[in-house]
Amino acid sequence: MKVKVSRKAHFNAAHRLYRPQWTDDRNNEVFGKCNNPNFHGHNYELIVSVTGEIDPVTGFVIDVKILKDLIKAEVEDAFDHKNLNLEVPEFKELNPTAENIAVVIWNKLRPHIKDSDTLEVVLYETPRNFVTYTGE
Repeated sequence: MKVKVSRKAHFNAAHRLYRPQWTDDRNNEVFGKCNNPNFHGHNYELIVSVTGEIDPVTGFVIDVKILKDLIKAEVEDAFDHKNLNLEVPEFKELNPTAENIAVVIWNKLRPHIKDSDTLEVVLYETPRNFVTYTGE
């Protein structure tokens, strides 16, 4: 029997969506206000879910305290109150769209989750805009 266990977290971060290879006009056309050269920020909401078999000894799929600490160490400490473009190495060459942020979070967490378990990352950039990533 597989069960999904989820943990909610949040972080605040600034970013700018743009491609340095493009002209200012092209960046404005594609990214609009999100291309502000002075950056802009979001209060991101994150839901990390692990799906797997219940351990017959502990009764857990994953200990939620371990998941909480993992999210704090790998995501909140790395992204919270940061400028993603300037301060987070993963985004030096990668446009920090919600889609890319979700994939980066998944890649940071995946090595810490049992291979037999499924990892899902849901990232809300705004209450109405969110992405989900579950791996390749």
